[in-house]
Amino acid sequence: MTRRLLLSYLGLAILVLAGLELPLGWIYARGEMSRASQSVERDASMLAEVTEENIEKGNLDALPDVVGDYATRTGGRVVVTDKQGIVLADSDPSGRTGISIAAQPDIARALRNQPTVATGDDVLAATMPGSSGTTIRGTLRLTYPMAEVNARVHRIWGALALAGACVLAAVALAAFTLARWITHPLRTLEAATAQLADGRLTNPPDATTGPPELRSLAASFTHTATRLQHLLEAQQAFASEASHQLKTPLTALRLRLENFEPYLDPRAHGSLEEAVGEVERLGRMVQGLLALARLENSATTPEPVDLDTVIADRVAMWESLAAEQYVALAVTGRTAGRVWAIPGALDQIIDNLVANALRVSPPGTTITLHRAPGAELHVIDQGPGMTEAERARAFDRFWRASDSRNDGTGLGLPIVRHLVHASGGDIGLHPAPGTGLDAAVRLRQAAAGRSREGSARPRPTPATATAP
Repeated sequence: MTRRLLLSYLGLAILVLAGLELPLGWIYARGEMSRASQSVERDASMLAEVTEENIEKGNLDALPDVVGDYATRTGGRVVVTDKQGIVLADSDPSGRTGISIAAQPDIARALRNQPTVATGDDVLAATMPGSSGTTIRGTLRLTYPMAEVNARVHRIWGALALAGACVLAAVALAAFTLARWITHPLRTLEAATAQLADGRLTNPPDATTGPPELRSLAASFTHTATRLQHLLEAQQAFASEASHQLKTPLTALRLRLENFEPYLDPRAHGSLEEAVGEVERLGRMVQGLLALARLENSATTPEPVDLDTVIADRVAMWESLAAEQYVALAVTGRTAGRVWAIPGALDQIIDNLVANALRVSPPGTTITLHRAPGAELHVIDQGPGMTEAERARAFDRFWRASDSRNDGTGLGLPIVRHLVHASGGDIGLHPAPGTGLDAAVRLRQAAAGRSREGSARPRPTPATATAP
């Protein structure tokens, strides 16, 4: 914004200077040309009178001295003719005398007692008749080079340009100072916004300098950020304390229900088991909610992680549990290499997706972890799958399919989606070939040996969050 303000001030100053200096320079150039033309015309008239007098008296030998002295003093060229247009004197040493130039237009006009003043690109010329009344005794042509006139015009243009440059420099300095003063609250506000995005506002924006509107904005942002930070701290405190506070009464409730079993009628044992199962599901739901809250409150930075290594580790961990349910795990596709992911996210993503797939996989089926080009991981099961409407709602918190026969909490996929998005990727659910569900996770490929552009300061690592 500082640069845009500076350019706008300089643009306005250039327009003002152009509106003032261009007309001034043009008027001066016209005036200089007019003064030079009048001076040449005046000198030509005076010399014509002098030469006419010498011609009348027959003093032709004095003409070369007259024209030569003038040419030496002024740098002009003087040519004098008689009444027939024969050259009597020429101040130019290379000029010839005794020749007729009566046919030249300006000389012909002067012989008819008509003066001529002409301005060309190289010279100013004035041709005057040497006459007394209507009697023409000769003519005089005075030519003056434009070089000196042009030099004076160029000097004034140079002076105007130098003055304009000095004015622009002064305007640039003043504009830069003003722009920096105007944008100072915005710069501090930007830095404070980045700090708030990192999770904590340590340096509030400066609300003491700058325009009143920006000072008010900085003060409002500080108030809002402080309030938001307090709310986040309260939520984090709740997430850290609620786990212990809720876990104890749920454990006690489960023990009390189990202790009722010897005293209940056998017909009530089924209801008791269902109650204990609901208590256990409530406990898992509480753990999932707390884990999700910790994830949302944690600021993280993705790092390069070897996807193949993580897949191998998680498959080795799940193989024994899958074997108990007569379900096989298979890894297919070419190696994926390194991908961007927040620390610990890939483990939790794979655990949640495999757990969901294992929960719906019939015995004798296979769960496939397929690595596709473009850093994609597909977790494919051979279960009943989902309808299009169910896939659209699968990432809603607490949502479970209406015909679900498992004890899931409906928080596993929301946690997975949050981890994938925090890592800069995307996730979608698609029908698997034949039957089942294909959970496709697309991550960003991390080039080997390269560090993340614009690496940020270290940020807290999210807590492990695996919820069915």
